[in-house]
Amino acid sequence: MNEAWVVNASPVILFARIARLDLLERLAPRIIVPRAVFEEVRAGEGKDPTAATALAWAADRSVPDATVPVGVEHWDLGSGESQVIAQGLAGSRWVVLDDLAARRCAVSHGLAVIGSLGVVLRSKQRGLLDEAEPWVTKLIDAGMFMDGRLLELALESVGERHRT
Repeated sequence: MNEAWVVNASPVILFARIARLDLLERLAPRIIVPRAVFEEVRAGEGKDPTAATALAWAADRSVPDATVPVGVEHWDLGSGESQVIAQGLAGSRWVVLDDLAARRCAVSHGLAVIGSLGVVLRSKQRGLLDEAEPWVTKLIDAGMFMDGRLLELALESVGERHRT
């Protein structure tokens, strides 16, 4: 079975910071972390106390980097985002990306995309979380950027209202 989710650094870091890497594990049939992503997480090790947790989690899922197609190179993304997309193109794989340009590139290449917000929303829909809003708030507090209107729409999609 080749189906997998290829995860970028931002979701790994954010879910490590809120101690919920298990949500990725419980949703994905298999998880792949390209070596370039692993190295991006490692680069923050001295500044982020949760980096050790993120690295330990990613180490068992790390795979060698793939050749990045020219069509992806033209997007001028970071090495981690480019590798996530390259790995996604290599099989029946979702890509887990938060960066907007990387998400657009992935969609333009026909990949299924989910981000950190989507992971929380899907976790709520699958009964893994009772409420999405507290976890989205924790992700924002951990460094995820989120437009207020998007937050409201996302919570409405799972039957919740944003508590301001």
